[in-house]
Amino acid sequence: MPNTASRPLSLLDLAFVRPPETVADGIARSVRLARTADKLGYTRIWFAEHHNMPNIASSATALLIQHVAAATENLRVGSGGIMLPNHAPLMIAEQFGTLATLYPDRIDLGLGRAPGTDGPTMRALRRDGTEADRFQADVMELSGYLTGYSRIPGVNAYPGLGTNVPLYILGSSLFGAQLAAQLGLPYAFASHFAPQMLNQAAHIYREHFDATNSLLGPDAQPHFIAAANVIAHDDATVAQEQKTLAENAWIKNHLGRNRQITDEDVVMLRDHPAGQQVLSMLSRVAVGTQADVVSWLDAFAEEVQADELMLVNLAPEEAVQHRTLELLAPSMAAAQESPARVA
Repeated sequence: MPNTASRPLSLLDLAFVRPPETVADGIARSVRLARTADKLGYTRIWFAEHHNMPNIASSATALLIQHVAAATENLRVGSGGIMLPNHAPLMIAEQFGTLATLYPDRIDLGLGRAPGTDGPTMRALRRDGTEADRFQADVMELSGYLTGYSRIPGVNAYPGLGTNVPLYILGSSLFGAQLAAQLGLPYAFASHFAPQMLNQAAHIYREHFDATNSLLGPDAQPHFIAAANVIAHDDATVAQEQKTLAENAWIKNHLGRNRQITDEDVVMLRDHPAGQQVLSMLSRVAVGTQADVVSWLDAFAEEVQADELMLVNLAPEEAVQHRTLELLAPSMAAAQESPARVA
């Protein structure tokens, strides 16, 4: 049994702020996790744009990317993703062009079309809900700024022009798969929380990938990234306990937004249809020892023909998060080092 998965491994850090942490505490924990991933040979770490969520610290996504990139050396750092309808493509090109200038060949730009929030907050962002309709045009406009082939005569991104920051289309439905295939771009599916259409989306993306019209040029190849939740530990019982705690937190976060839910309520909700619906979002999860999780990840990657796996470190406890990264480390030499010490 190999010690690590057969596909490249990357991370999606949801930048949770776990009570009683402050936001500064949560960001510092994300930095420590990124440094561990950097040392252990992971490919990239991404942060997602969310708004009006008190337990998530990545709303100003480009700023967090800059902070983490400054604290690491080799790890690619990017967005998973920037919700492009919230922004003018020129401004995103300038932000990520600046990042790419500061950290050459280390910045990724994953793009989504959801608001990353609820209706009232969407309106506070000066959106009316129709912006997603121009998502494809906005992606193409953004690509033009970054490649030096602006689609608006006389308008360029400074910085940004010629930086060729790599674009990734993100999605949790078939729309993203179809668009990524049409534009000939890499595609990442959010199966860590929306696994229902994963297999169909993976098939559509590969079946319809169009290199001839690719924004990357005629030599473009499909690159499919599938997300999965993971918890690995030397003790399988500890891993399972962490999974239960993570599931309970998901139930509390999703069903307790407008009312107080006690720990006793959460236990009852686990068997309630509402709780079961929330737990179904976490059906793509690998839990157990190193051998258990590596075997699961390889089977998962084969099932959907993933070129890369994007891991969501589901364990609530920071020490278990770091141990998960160590046990699954792409770098064999680093994986054999002693467990990381969490400050």
